[in-house]
Amino acid sequence: MKGKLEELTIEELNRSLNESKEMLRKERFKAVTSKVENPKKIKELKKHIARVLTLKKEYALGIRQKKASR
Repeated sequence: MKGKLEELTIEELNRSLNESKEMLRKERFKAVTSKVENPKKIKELKKHIARVLTLKKEYALGIRQKKASR
């Protein structure tokens, strides 16, 4: 999954970030209201969000080169 994130464009990173945040919100709600099937999913989603935000920050600072849209 890590290698795949680095190949995504900025737009795809934004889309992935929004989807992950929505899934995290739903998982947290499920954790409070009922029993969760996979308790590690919340931790994995938080890590994914952090990785995406790190890549976006690296692009903003010029550490990584922006890739053109496909």
